[in-house]
Amino acid sequence: MALKEKAQIFAVKKALEYMDKNPATNMPKLVDWVDAFDVKNTLKDELQAVRKVVENPDSNWYKLIMSLWTDIDPGVRNTLFENFIINASLLGYQKQCENKEKYNCNVPWAMYDVNDSVLARRSPCSTFKIISSLIALENGIIRPEDSTRTWSGEIFWNEDWNRDIDFSEAFRTSCVWYYRQVIDDIGKDMMQTELEKLQYGNWDISDWEGRLNTNNNNRALTGFWIESSLMISPKEQAEVMERIFGDDSDYSEKTQNELKQVMLVPEQEQTDISIYGKTGMGKADGIVVDAWFTGFAENADGKLYFCVHLGRTDGMDVSSSRAKEIAIQIVSDYHKQRTVH
Repeated sequence: MALKEKAQIFAVKKALEYMDKNPATNMPKLVDWVDAFDVKNTLKDELQAVRKVVENPDSNWYKLIMSLWTDIDPGVRNTLFENFIINASLLGYQKQCENKEKYNCNVPWAMYDVNDSVLARRSPCSTFKIISSLIALENGIIRPEDSTRTWSGEIFWNEDWNRDIDFSEAFRTSCVWYYRQVIDDIGKDMMQTELEKLQYGNWDISDWEGRLNTNNNNRALTGFWIESSLMISPKEQAEVMERIFGDDSDYSEKTQNELKQVMLVPEQEQTDISIYGKTGMGKADGIVVDAWFTGFAENADGKLYFCVHLGRTDGMDVSSSRAKEIAIQIVSDYHKQRTVH
């Protein structure tokens, strides 16, 4: 990292610390500070928009900004600022410009940071239901109109699993025993081939039954994708989503549409975008160590692929539902900003 970039990052971190002391009072001062340093008027339009918001405390945008300090855990807020201001804006924008010059084309906006955490591979947990559903749909192992599987009668901790269940409900409730059967029907050879084609993480399905999972010994509820041999990074998760749903996808439109139907997130405030995804959560010794939400958003302008992963953080809300909330908020805010500008 160049000395100039280090100085910029140091300045941003100090500015954020200054904001934390008194957001309402210090935000206008911070805008003035940035304006003074923007001698080339690079941020002229952005600063005008921010100043307009700052000067109107009754506006919804002002309240949204203030909610970052009133409604969000400080650790989560600092991580968001670090990723989106430092990694995405300061470092990421420069990299985007370099790639635009290098490849002589516009480089798509990507929602991932550049630090080690986004490259670190973790167990995909129930986000892998996207992949097993994809393979099963494409190969006729699951036919949505005739997809009900019979419950064994075993009582599971999730009451939604204690009944006969079809594909849509199994995906919605993240029913492990249903997908354990589906994956066994797919088989090792087909699964290995498909994961290699998708370039899915480390492709490792060696612990097929999931015996490495120390949090559960019920083989109806374990597998290589749950805190076991298969691993994938957040960056790779987003890239796999594009391989499935992007313009160059190898999968049929029918399969993609059937998968989108179960991935669609119903609780969305904005009607002009559709968000699709799947949560996933894994534990070790009873403690949540992986919480995911991965998928994509779609509107008239195209698709945006994303992945949010929360690792073990003692004393904080680490859950797949929290990861989902963060992802939806980020995607919604991004689209709102694009609409405003």
